[in-house]
Amino acid sequence: QVQLVESGGGLVQAGGSLRLSCAASGRTFSSYIMGWFRQAPGKEREFVAAISRGGDNTYYAASVKGRFTISRDNTKNTVYLQTSSLKPEDTAIYYCAARDSPVVRTPPREFDYWGQGTQVSVSS
Repeated sequence: QVQLVESGGGLVQAGGSLRLSCAASGRTFSSYIMGWFRQAPGKEREFVAAISRGGDNTYYAASVKGRFTISRDNTKNTVYLQTSSLKPEDTAIYYCAARDSPVVRTPPREFDYWGQGTQVSVSS
């Protein structure tokens, strides 16, 4: 098992940026594909970004591509989501998740472990 704790959320003006972090503990962090998801009020949880176990390959939702960057540091057991050019529609709770498989999948149901989430609010 792995335990995940997100941090770095907050309130930011449109056009601003935030760096989200997700610290993992438990089983070997580098054995997991890691992902970021978000859920806005009244909406389903949606995929934002994912990164392969070694960090060589990254995947993004169309809505964030070019604005968000996912990265990981396996020596620190941490995955990051650098956000920029934030828009009010990016407002949501952002969740970190781990997938116990070498194959990248993006639907939330394909991820095995979840953090508690961190709120990102973007004002216009």
